[in-house]
Amino acid sequence: MNWNWEEWQERRESSPSEILKKIKKNNFFKSSGGNIIVLIFIAIFIAYSCIFTVSADEVGVIQRFGKYVRICQPGLNFKLPFIEKVTKVRVRHIYKEEFGFRTLQAGIRTHYATSGIYKAEALMLTGDLNVAIVPWVVQYRISNPYDYLFKVRNVRDTLRDLAEASMRMVVGDRSINEVLTKRQEIAYEAKRLLQKKLDEVETGIKVVNIVLKNTNVPEPVQGSFNEVNQAMQERERLIYEAREKYNKIIPAAKGKAEKMIEEAQGYAIAKVNEARGNVARFLSLYSAYKEAKYITLKRLYLEAMEDILPHVGKIYVIDKEQKNLLNILDLSKEIEKQKSEK
Repeated sequence: MNWNWEEWQERRESSPSEILKKIKKNNFFKSSGGNIIVLIFIAIFIAYSCIFTVSADEVGVIQRFGKYVRICQPGLNFKLPFIEKVTKVRVRHIYKEEFGFRTLQAGIRTHYATSGIYKAEALMLTGDLNVAIVPWVVQYRISNPYDYLFKVRNVRDTLRDLAEASMRMVVGDRSINEVLTKRQEIAYEAKRLLQKKLDEVETGIKVVNIVLKNTNVPEPVQGSFNEVNQAMQERERLIYEAREKYNKIIPAAKGKAEKMIEEAQGYAIAKVNEARGNVARFLSLYSAYKEAKYITLKRLYLEAMEDILPHVGKIYVIDKEQKNLLNILDLSKEIEKQKSEK
């Protein structure tokens, strides 16, 4: 439909009733049907520009003329058309960055690329001046969409640089054996250090986990390194066997020594007590001797004979003037009689 300026001026100067009559006379609605359709499409386009949806794992960051305004939560949201822009950020998705390798095809048998440029990322110097190959994976998510979008120009490159610096620092403080055997400890320390650096530069990233893959030494030195490991294992085995023998022999020797010491102490106590008893007995005899010498001497004589005579066998007294042998004292029968009674 061509625009008629003179007709528009006439309609503008006419009264409302005259305009309505002219519209009915000229059948304006029929002639302007194409314009109405265009207006409907424009209205739909404007409505479509105002309404947008945010997925469950996302948030929408609204910018008005390029300036940050607000964050929209998951669901149906509205914005001003043409002057506001929405950027959707996946805050619940777990991203990952691989170092020392790249995943070509994931599956039951995952295929990796480990070319020279990737291997250089994992080639590190340990604290004891050995070289180790340490491939690892950083798993992270976006915790602050505003910092992630506006504080750092290239967040991914920053993350990779900081992750590599943190891992090299942790590996450089440990020996080659610790790098090969204590992967969980190294991963935990690297995660703590990396998160600290990411927070300092305000990247808006939260490190979820760091996973160390199979650490090893470079191929040219693997043979020599395996020989060293075998020698170290042999040394540990010998040390273990020596400790086992030590734990068997030394406690037994200590127990035997303690037993001998206890027996000696018991023997010394018994002898001291016996000596004290003899002294006490001697003193009591001496006191009795001072009070009654004859009776005491007689009693001592009889007690001594009582101890001696039971051990005396047959006694023969030979006299050159005696022609026959006479039994002076036959103690054997008395001894046998006493034994039978007992």
